[in-house]
Amino acid sequence: MRDPRVEKLAAVLVRYSLQLKPGDWFLIEGQAVAAPLMRAVYAEALRAGANPMARAVIDGVDEIFLRNASDEQLRFIPENLRLETEKLDARLSIMATMNTKALTGVDPRRAAMRQAAMRDVSRRFLERMGSKELRWCGTLFPNQANAQDAEMSLSDYEDFVFGAGLLDQDDPIAAWQAVSREQQRIVDYLNQRSTIRVIGPETDLTLRTAGRRWVNCDGRANFPDGEVFTCPIEDSVEGTIRYTFPAVYGGREVQDVRLRLEKGRVVEATASRGETYLREMIALDEGASRVGEFAIGTNFGIRRFTKSTLFDEKIGGTVHMALGASLPEAGGVNVSGLHWDMVCDLRSGGEVQADGRTIHKDGKFLI
Repeated sequence: MRDPRVEKLAAVLVRYSLQLKPGDWFLIEGQAVAAPLMRAVYAEALRAGANPMARAVIDGVDEIFLRNASDEQLRFIPENLRLETEKLDARLSIMATMNTKALTGVDPRRAAMRQAAMRDVSRRFLERMGSKELRWCGTLFPNQANAQDAEMSLSDYEDFVFGAGLLDQDDPIAAWQAVSREQQRIVDYLNQRSTIRVIGPETDLTLRTAGRRWVNCDGRANFPDGEVFTCPIEDSVEGTIRYTFPAVYGGREVQDVRLRLEKGRVVEATASRGETYLREMIALDEGASRVGEFAIGTNFGIRRFTKSTLFDEKIGGTVHMALGASLPEAGGVNVSGLHWDMVCDLRSGGEVQADGRTIHKDGKFLI
């Protein structure tokens, strides 16, 4: 039996998140396990008048490539990828996999080499996203692997995913429009401030944002969504931060990450587990040790850590900071093949200050 929430999600993605128009060249990509959502989105895109194409990736192909490709093959960028990055009107990336740990046995130096090779394509992708030439959205289709990571049954995980996307409401588009209005109020306030300070257990971090933009993440580029973010001035981040949740990247989990930053660059990085991988990623390229993004999570429908960044970075009452590539729409200029979001919980004893005023305490905005 079809889950009606899948059809509902497809409609929200096509009509609200991506706002597909007649004639749009539209790519739907994901692993085969996401086929039910891919089919539903494909049909909805046709009804919207777009020109969709679907690309289902075979499970295990990325592992084969990273284990067996020569250095030249790791650096090779297909021309069709460059063309799509330059010409697509809209793109939907659906996260779903048979095994979230499939790449944990791959040499991280080879993965880093591939990421470095993709840097120019990634930068152009972010530029087109920031200028709104390309409408992109990343979402997740509930599956057994992610449910297992979240320590849930599949049915419970489906309820979690669809609930976080407000798909249990009669009119989820109207619900997201209301979220957008409330977050815009926060963004308008933050855009008038110049210095942010985060205080929490073993955390005291400051960053400057004057001249940069805060962005309202309201279900357009991620779904579900629920955050406000900016790109701090690249040499401004100073202090220390301890991440209360594991930092997950490329299927690998790094626990108890602690960073010390000076003039915007990580100068000390430790972890109780996965420290070698953490340091290798930070050394990926010149920009990987700088902060590309700072954000505050606002989705209080997400209350637990599930080891999926799409959800974890949105947890209401948290902040997250990404090492690596900036997001041009916020005015950032840092370039890197890395963009690694790490989440810090402020719901018990943490606060955020703006220009010396406490605006967020114990996970809730005070403004």
